[in-house]
Amino acid sequence: MELKELIKGFRTVATASVADAVDKISGQTGFLPEHFKPRINDQKIVGPAVTISEGPTSEFLPPQHALDAIDEAAEGSVIVISTNGTTDVALWGGLMTAGAVANKLEAAVLDGGVRDLVEIKRDFDFPVYSRCVNPGTTLGRIKTLSANEEVSMGGVLVNPGDILVGDIDGIVVVPKGIAEQVLAMSIEIDQREAEQARLIIASGSLREGLAKYGRI
Repeated sequence: MELKELIKGFRTVATASVADAVDKISGQTGFLPEHFKPRINDQKIVGPAVTISEGPTSEFLPPQHALDAIDEAAEGSVIVISTNGTTDVALWGGLMTAGAVANKLEAAVLDGGVRDLVEIKRDFDFPVYSRCVNPGTTLGRIKTLSANEEVSMGGVLVNPGDILVGDIDGIVVVPKGIAEQVLAMSIEIDQREAEQARLIIASGSLREGLAKYGRI
């Protein structure tokens, strides 16, 4: 299945169903920890990851790999920035958002902070998921180390091209090698839960719905 079709499909299924499907198919946790929260809006995001790795420094250096990625990433990409443990600074702000919007990117997911929330919401309404909100700059604190390599986001590995699915429930990383299987199972889970909910309402019994479908 082509990437465009996968993305279209993942927009139609519940993020929780995607998390369950990744669990079952990969045998590993795919959802990011709860502190990766939407800071601007609750809209659904789906897109392939473009990964950036950052680390500590005392030099005053721009986040060059991240800046390059914003200009060079394919339309619809999700910029994923890992800090390797340094999380108390803003990895993203208003100007980076302007670049992302100009290049029609999908969202940013940050293992650290975001700033300029008022500006981002007012001018762009661009989805940003982050570990925290922080006004502090990265300059003199951390620098970009590499791009398009495997990174860890709260203990969950993200590779370039993995599909990120997120909304107010949180974010799930779908490994690109199993994305088609995960989508198919997510659709099945959604359909089964809809049937189960209808049975619970019709019967007036949660236990009956659980017994028939064996799922909670």
